[in-house]
Amino acid sequence: MKRIIAPISFALLVLFSCSKDEDDKLVPLPEGAVSLVNAFPNLEFSRPLDFQSPDDGTNRIFVAEQGGSIKVFPNDETTQASTTFLDLENRIVSTGELGLLGFAFHPNYSSNGFFYVTYTPTEDIASVSRFEVSGGSEDIADIASETILLRIPQPETNHNGGQLAFGPDGYLYIASGDGGRGGDPQGNAQNLENLLGAILRIDVDVPGSEANYSIPSDSPFVNMNNARGEIYAYGLRNPWRFSFDEQTESIWTGDVGQGEMEEINVIEKGGNYGWNILEGTSCFGSDTCDGANTIAPVFEYNHDANDRSITGGYVYRGDEVSTLKGYYIYGDFISGRIWALDSNLNGSPSNQLLVESGLNISSFGTDNANEIYVCSFDGKIYKFKETE
Repeated sequence: MKRIIAPISFALLVLFSCSKDEDDKLVPLPEGAVSLVNAFPNLEFSRPLDFQSPDDGTNRIFVAEQGGSIKVFPNDETTQASTTFLDLENRIVSTGELGLLGFAFHPNYSSNGFFYVTYTPTEDIASVSRFEVSGGSEDIADIASETILLRIPQPETNHNGGQLAFGPDGYLYIASGDGGRGGDPQGNAQNLENLLGAILRIDVDVPGSEANYSIPSDSPFVNMNNARGEIYAYGLRNPWRFSFDEQTESIWTGDVGQGEMEEINVIEKGGNYGWNILEGTSCFGSDTCDGANTIAPVFEYNHDANDRSITGGYVYRGDEVSTLKGYYIYGDFISGRIWALDSNLNGSPSNQLLVESGLNISSFGTDNANEIYVCSFDGKIYKFKETE
């Protein structure tokens, strides 16, 4: 499983992004090929952190606000107002990096009405809970329907992860941060006995004997002593947004770095992604380290240009912006830059700057047509359009 690569300067990767073999790589994007536009000009949100659209035939958009609300509205740029679908404000602590962090709809949402939410009810707990839609309106959830699946202790108030997504196998995947503070002082991300610093996977359709979920039989650590069976992959610092490629089913994850490097990982079952032994491909806090049996990021970038906090995105599989097809679209929360990384990983990765948005990019999301949207802390939702 060892796949250590030497650090490559971000500037050089951009410079040489157009020189790869076209049999293996995507056609390079023309400079200024796309721009960002306000997708819903009449709507504004408070610190939007997640964007989802259930496959239920209604073509609705749901946006989570960090303070505890999930808003719903038609997927129409002329939409005038949103409705509060779920309000957890009275059950949540939402200071700093805490709050309503992510949500996902069950693959059979149209028939069972189940959806799943990650939030912080206290400063030292991250909760994964199931809710149901109200029987009276498809735009209102039943707040009394909460069923708690997981309570993950949080040593500190940052690095909470929070992304939820159902995989093509029907299981629920959960991003969990390393528990916070600088450098992962407790070594949580390398400790298989807790649920921190990992991508977790559970079966929400089959309750277990001691929990409202079960662990899939093919999980990598299910039969290992002193290991949690929920862990699918580990060695992550703060996996801030992961997604499944609709075409290849690969799991793409942005992992926020410490003081030097931001990284993008393609997650493999049972994989160790190195933190806190490594930050990206470099030894962390030491000139030497043992990186054996760790998996290197497919791409990394440094903090030299005020790019300091990666926000993971999606491999574009929509139709409205044809030039982006097959590129992994991601951004940086601090600088507001958005890039396109060739998702065909044969050879060295090619990466291109798409937009200098100047926005605090908190999340990406897709609608039912696989069009990509950008959540920003200026309260707006953006989408891409081809530059004429």
